[in-house]
Amino acid sequence: MYSMQGIVRKGVNNSINQFERLGYVGNNLANMNTRGYKAVSFEQMLKEDGYLTGAVRTDYKQGSIQITSNPYDVAVNGVGFIPVVSPEGEVAYTRDGAFKQGKNGYLVTSDDWIVGEGIKIPANCYRFEIKPNGEVYTYDGASAKGKKIGTIPLVRFASQENLEQAGMNKLVPTEDSGEPILVKDHECFCQNNLENANTNIYSSVNDMLRLNASMLASMQMLKVVDDMYNKAINIRE
Repeated sequence: MYSMQGIVRKGVNNSINQFERLGYVGNNLANMNTRGYKAVSFEQMLKEDGYLTGAVRTDYKQGSIQITSNPYDVAVNGVGFIPVVSPEGEVAYTRDGAFKQGKNGYLVTSDDWIVGEGIKIPANCYRFEIKPNGEVYTYDGASAKGKKIGTIPLVRFASQENLEQAGMNKLVPTEDSGEPILVKDHECFCQNNLENANTNIYSSVNDMLRLNASMLASMQMLKVVDDMYNKAINIRE
């Protein structure tokens, strides 16, 4: 039989877990328009002692591919990530292919991280092409022969589920994820396209409503127990 203190402790613990789960659901909804974003969930588990615990998991399933007609945009269709390097030399990995031409002509992310080892696109080229295998070609005219200027690399990890969020839609490897493995033969890149977030807005809204109702019920139960506890303390003979 549980004491009132035990009921309060478990109620608080369970409410905190519900609140944490609600935070992940809200974060998924906030990033529904973030390119290449992967939904994160907090899976709850009930322990033998009646306390709730949970584990954070990332859903890496493919997001829908959207045509943008912007030649700098690249979608990853399949498993893998694009390495990017910050101005300070930090390396991270992303599926957000909303690239642009930086001030020095290099292909960069929206926040000016260099793509791969650096691919410099001439300012006066007629057009450039990003092939499905990542090779980048420039053309000096409509009938000119293409010139290869670099390759956008694609890497994979032994356990991508263990990658760590690094902010700004980027990921960094951990000891559990393993080191990046370069993919040499693939056709995963789609120029003039971007990958949408894989967030399911309908299930996320449903989860948010259910969690909100559950938290309200938990708070009401804690209030009832608190009232009972106060009355028990104030009983006088």
